[in-house]
Amino acid sequence: MTFFEAIIIAIVEGITEFLPISSTGHMIITQAILGIPPSDFVKAFTVNIQFGAILSVIVLYWRRFFQSWDFYFKLAVACIPLIIAFFLDNIIDAMLGSVLIVAIALVVGGVFLVFVDKWFDKPENEKTKLTYKKAFIIGLIQIISVIPGVSRSAATIIGGMSQKLSRKNAAEFSFFLAVPTMFAASLYKLVSNTQLFTAENLPILAVGNVIAFIVAMIAIKSFIAFLTKHGFRAFGYYRIAVGVIILILLLSGHTLNIT
Repeated sequence: MTFFEAIIIAIVEGITEFLPISSTGHMIITQAILGIPPSDFVKAFTVNIQFGAILSVIVLYWRRFFQSWDFYFKLAVACIPLIIAFFLDNIIDAMLGSVLIVAIALVVGGVFLVFVDKWFDKPENEKTKLTYKKAFIIGLIQIISVIPGVSRSAATIIGGMSQKLSRKNAAEFSFFLAVPTMFAASLYKLVSNTQLFTAENLPILAVGNVIAFIVAMIAIKSFIAFLTKHGFRAFGYYRIAVGVIILILLLSGHTLNIT
């Protein structure tokens, strides 16, 4: 992987990580378009640059992130179901090379986003605030996002809205939940693949994290403003369009798989 390729992928990560359109799916598509040769380092890179993205959440929301112990316990409860994901690591790695899986997941998830505002978005009151039970359910729904193309953000936002959180609060809880979730995933990938991060590769990883951090900060601010005014429908149509285009290309004989 070259520095140019790393920067492009990091920009894609920063833009898409907190949008409900699947950062992993878009990075896989980007790798296919750029013709980046498959390697263990590339797969580890796409996971580890998420660390840069989660730092943007802490910087932007530091007053709200560093709050009560009750808030942290709810985040911990939402993370409990993720233990399952650690036992699916080999399956997840295998799916990371399939553009077909990404395309299907984009379309299915897009359909949900087109209708999610109509199905779930209701005004909050005292009885609909986040509880430990709701946090756990959101964490369970988050497990679906191990499938490339589903989107962790989309899964947790839809999960939050299904528990009667407003779309803005569901999105912000999704941001907060990303911090422990993605930190654990990045750390696990780093520790289990230390041999990949050589003196040659570490600068590439560092640049990727810095770019992802800067771009994610811009994306989060833009997303919340757009979401508050317009809702999720536009993201749903976008997902469906991208997924359908990829499926058409695959069915017409174009080779997009990076495995």
